[in-house]
Amino acid sequence: MKKFLKWAGIIIGSLAVILFIAFKVLQAQTKKHSPEDTVTYTQGDIDLSVYYNRPSVKGREIFGGLVPYGKVWRTGANEATTFTTNKDLNIGGSQLPAGKYTLWTIPGEQSWKVIFNEKQYSWGVNFDGEATRDPAEDVLQVDASVQKLSESVELFTIELSEQGAPALVIKWANTKVSLPIQ
Repeated sequence: MKKFLKWAGIIIGSLAVILFIAFKVLQAQTKKHSPEDTVTYTQGDIDLSVYYNRPSVKGREIFGGLVPYGKVWRTGANEATTFTTNKDLNIGGSQLPAGKYTLWTIPGEQSWKVIFNEKQYSWGVNFDGEATRDPAEDVLQVDASVQKLSESVELFTIELSEQGAPALVIKWANTKVSLPIQ
């Protein structure tokens, strides 16, 4: 009996190690296709940063196709996108307290809903491909208008614009969304 338990333990331990390594290899392969990036904005005593992953268009129809209209999107690829501020902000006429948030969007043809959620998620979607966001953890939801771009942006891009007051700018394919921050 002891010999059986010993071998069962070795087999189970080996399988756990193999599965862990396979998960890490798959995760690394995913990161190659959607590399991580962090953008920052520092002006006076305000420090903002956004951590996100950058998928590519690769000839696909993005908004209304890969990213459906009217459904919550993790706003990038892989892990949920995070937005961090060291100061309280006014976004869309509402207050966003200082802190770290996950950033979610609901794309539409004419406008997007931009959502700041206080829960941190390890991955942006579940195994069914649905966003893992818990609406009860939403701190702020604001609407932002869609602008059509004349040239397509291949790599998903988030910027913290520094023209005057800061703005959170999202660009991908032929779409641009800008959210002023005060």
